Order: sequence, then structure tokens, then C-alpha cells
Amino acid sequence: MTSFAFKVIRFGFSRLEALSPRLSGSLAFKLFCRTPGRQPKGEKAKRVFVAGQQKLANAAVVRLPTSAGSVGTYHLGSGTVQRVVPRLLVVHGWGSRAEYLTDLAFGLNTAGADVVMLDLPGHGASSGRRLDLRLAAEAIGACERHYGPFDGVVGHSFGGAAVMTAAGGVFGDRSSLGAGRIVLIGAPSSMGEVFAGFASAIGLGRPSMVAMRQRAEDYVGVAVEQLDTVTAARRIDRPLLVIHAEDDKEVNVGHAQRYIGLSPKVRHLWANGHGHRRIVSAPDVIDAVADFLVRDQAIKAKLNRAVS
Repeated sequence: MTSFAFKVIRFGFSRLEALSPRLSGSLAFKLFCRTPGRQPKGEKAKRVFVAGQQKLANAAVVRLPTSAGSVGTYHLGSGTVQRVVPRLLVVHGWGSRAEYLTDLAFGLNTAGADVVMLDLPGHGASSGRRLDLRLAAEAIGACERHYGPFDGVVGHSFGGAAVMTAAGGVFGDRSSLGAGRIVLIGAPSSMGEVFAGFASAIGLGRPSMVAMRQRAEDYVGVAVEQLDTVTAARRIDRPLLVIHAEDDKEVNVGHAQRYIGLSPKVRHLWANGHGHRRIVSAPDVIDAVADFLVRDQAIKAKLNRAVS
């Protein structure tokens, strides 16, 4: 949003909060879940989008039903002639879509993986104008039931939080993800902190903030504290690669630092200089993800045992 739009929103919420914090909090949560427009903003974003669109022109497109409508998926297939290859899921972030992650997805495909890309609800080829972690986890669960099981998954930004929520089984079996390896790129780890940041940005006072959290918990069916992805990572104890740039201006590096020392299965890659959005197209990042999800000898041994 523009700074002027934020000023108008902050003024509106300040007036509404004085009348009804409960209504103010409810409307704030609705705004929090409202997805942005699907079209690229700016010439650079448009160029990246068009290039991604061209890359996906020959991908198999499958729409999967969800409680919120349907989600669009792209199946790239295997980039090798190997008898057995890892199957991977790639999930974008808030305000993004599959086209923006094609460098990453096709890099994994070229490395030898069978790759599926998901457009989250309210984004890209998916229906709706609303997204929250419950809907995102449901969409991921639908992908796993249709294409799975997945050997690995990559989540960027909000997509990373959604992946960890699904892997942790926070919303039950229909929204679960059994992928053996997980990569998080520029992803938030504390939804409580994300909520607080959003509330501060639109000028919510404490009464409205409390009401917003309550509305969120009523809607998704779990406490905000249960949406902590570090807690989920500790519970599932799977191999995890956390990639983050210390210069990320959208998701503070502290979210990634919370995983440090969590488990011997957790690795970190500090992709400094790539920011929040360029990071998914950076060759060194794509190579590291391919090493972790495709080339690792442990994965090859597991796949070989599965067909022996």
C-alpha cells in the first residue's frame, strides 16, 4: 500500500477503535487476510512475470478443489531419465505466484527433480481474494494427496510459514504435509510477531489487537502461539534448510536466527545481498536448494531402497 493509503487506514481504525475495539479488531483481521492484486507492479516485476509465464507454457496445469474454491498447480515433470527421482513442491509467498519462482523450480527440475508448483488461494491461477495459514495448509494438503507423497518442499516467505504449519499438522490430517525435507527461504517463524507488526502498521491499539488475535483464533481454530514454526520444526524433527538474507527488509533475519541450535538436522545459509525477493532467483541459493533436496546422497539412497 502507498503511504497515503496507510494514513487513511490508520485514521479509520483509530476512529473505529474508539467506538468498538471488537469491530476494529475483526475488520483488521479481514484486512490482514485480504490478498493483493494478481498483476505485476512495476516494469521489473512485469519482466520477471512474463519470463515465468513463458517458462510455464508447457507445464501440466491441474486445478484442485479446496473449501475456498480451487487452487492452480503446475507440474513440471522429471528433468532426467532416471527411474526414480525426488518429487518436490514449491510454494510462493504473499502477493506472489508461481511465475515468480520459475528460476528456482526449473533449477530443481534440471537438477533431476519432479517439481510441482502451487498457487496459494487468492493468488495466481487460484480462486478467491483471501488467504490465511489454515487455507494455505489446506491447499498444500490437497497437493500432497493429488501428487504426493513429496520427498521435499520449498516455501518462500509466507509460503515457508504455511509449509511448516502443514508439516506440523497444526490443522489436522487434511492439511498435513509429510515431505521428508524442508527448505525455508526468507520465511517468518513467529506469526505472533507478524500479527503485532501488522497491527502496528495500521495503528491498532491494544484493545483492537487483542480482538484481532481472538478473531484470528476463532477463524483458524487454534491459538496464535500454535502457529509458531520453530515449535513445529522441533516437533517433526526433519532435515531443514533455512535460507535468509541479513539484508531482508520484509522478513527480519531474527525469524531465521530462531532456528539456530534447534537440532543437528537444521542447516542455515545466509544469502546476504539478495534481499527478500531476489533470493529465490539467486544461482547460489538455487544450487544450495538442489544440493539439499536433489543431490544429497541420503535422498538417493532412500529412493533406491523404495524401489528395491
